[in-house]
Amino acid sequence: MARQFEQDLDQIKQQVLTMAGLVEKSLDDIAKVLVERDLELAREVIRGDDRIDACEIEIDRLATEFIARHQPMATDLRFVIVAIKLGPGLERIADNVVNIARYLIDLDGAKASGTLFDLPRMLALSRAMVADAIAAYVQRSVGGARDVIARDDEVDRLYWGHYRQLLAEMTAAPERVANLIVLLLVARFAERIADQATNIAEEVVYLVEGRPIRHGGGRNVEVVDREGES
Repeated sequence: MARQFEQDLDQIKQQVLTMAGLVEKSLDDIAKVLVERDLELAREVIRGDDRIDACEIEIDRLATEFIARHQPMATDLRFVIVAIKLGPGLERIADNVVNIARYLIDLDGAKASGTLFDLPRMLALSRAMVADAIAAYVQRSVGGARDVIARDDEVDRLYWGHYRQLLAEMTAAPERVANLIVLLLVARFAERIADQATNIAEEVVYLVEGRPIRHGGGRNVEVVDREGES
């Protein structure tokens, strides 16, 4: 019975890792689309969203069946509950990637020239936060989770700096306004991805310590919760 318990628990973990791997690949692909203007790759990102959605459904099924079959307690129960929450969190990240892909496809190629400002760096930081938050979940690492939470401030600073740069550019080059608005929206989606990685990290702290840290509850680092955004 103990062996079956561990196998079923590992199956949930592996499904989370599968979903996370797909999300991370979509983040890598959209970063490439941003720099190289590979619109066919952007379309592949959009098509791949169905697989990510299917993973979320499978995590929910496995977790629900695990609870019914094994009636876990304490840390094991929290591990499964957090897995259920990670599914929608990862799905929201994937939705933001799809939104970026759609905007880049709609952007007229002739207008897409010019600087990307801090966008590539923002996407790279957000992608790293997602990967590290998932690693913290698998390893049940509070230290790793809190490190992700702290890094959200850097993405926020980049976003607001990017925002100010774009406003100045709109004033200086009004003929590029349509392009610059797209870059602003893409930056907003990148910032939301970092927020969602932060939410995952907060769930890891709950998993290990048994207490929520959102809305200031036991949080050592001040973080704004934006889980409701997608």
